[in-house]
Amino acid sequence: MPIDPAKAVAAEPRSAEISWDHKDVQLYHLGLGAGTPATDPDELRYTLESRLHVLPSFATVAGAGMGVVGGLSAPGIDIDLAAVLHGGQSITLHRPVPTGGRAVSTSRVAAVYDKGKAAVLVLRSEAADADGPLWTSDAQIFVRGEGGWGGDRGPSERLALPERQPDATVERPIREEQALLYRLSGDWNPLHADPEFAKLAGFDRPILHGLCSYGMTLKAVVDTLLDGDVTRVRSYRTRFAGIVFPGETLRLRMWADEGRVQVVVTAVERDDAPVLADTVVEHS
Repeated sequence: MPIDPAKAVAAEPRSAEISWDHKDVQLYHLGLGAGTPATDPDELRYTLESRLHVLPSFATVAGAGMGVVGGLSAPGIDIDLAAVLHGGQSITLHRPVPTGGRAVSTSRVAAVYDKGKAAVLVLRSEAADADGPLWTSDAQIFVRGEGGWGGDRGPSERLALPERQPDATVERPIREEQALLYRLSGDWNPLHADPEFAKLAGFDRPILHGLCSYGMTLKAVVDTLLDGDVTRVRSYRTRFAGIVFPGETLRLRMWADEGRVQVVVTAVERDDAPVLADTVVEHS
C-alpha cells in the first residue's frame, strides 16, 4: 500500500520558516472578493494597509500553505495526486494573526484513517513566532483507492441543522476571474484556471478553490454576525461538500448561538447544491 500509516504518523515533523507582509494579506482578501464597494469603510479593513486587519483563514495560505505540501511528501506517503481531494479544513487561533511577520511552521501527519474505499490523512501545521503559538491548522485529505487495510475509520460527525429559521441569510457573488486572482496566494493547481485540465478532471470548466469559498464564508460570518471584528474568531472548521464555479453565487445560511455560528453554504444557481457543510465558527 502506498500509505504506511504507522510510518507516516511516527515521522519527524518538518519545519520551515514562513513570512508574510501586508501585501500578501491584501491579495488574499481581494481573492475572497473583498473591496466591494471599494470605498466602504467596512471593506477598507480588508484592503487598505493603514486600517488592515487579518481574516484568520489567511493561515491557510501564509507561507503558501506549506503544511499541506509538507504532509503529502512525508515518509510513508507515496500517492497519486490525481487521487487527492481536500475533504475538510479547520483552524484554531491562539491569538490574532499579525498583518506581517515571520514564523516557523511545523507540519506533520497527525492521523491516517481507513474509510474503506479511501484513506484520510489529517495534515497538521502549527505556526509560532517569537511571541509564541499563532495558529494550528488541520487539513483533511481524502486519497481515493487507498483504504481497506482495516484501520481506524476516524470521526464522521455530521451536524444536524437547528430546528428554526436561520438567524441570517446572505448571498455572495463569485466573480468570473476570482479563481485566477485567488490562486496568486499560492495554490497553482491548474484545475482552477485551465479549461482543458478541468475537463480531464471531469469538470465542464475550472472550479473555485475550496479554500476560497472557505475564506469567503468566514468573511461573511465576521461581517454579518461578529461586528466585523476578526479578533473574535477562536476556531473555524468545515467539510467540503461540493464544488462551486466562478460566476456563481454562494448562499450562506447562519444560525447564531452563544459562542458559535453554524453555517450551511450552497450554490444558488444549481438549486442550492451543497458547497460547505458541518461548518462552525467559534468566537468570543
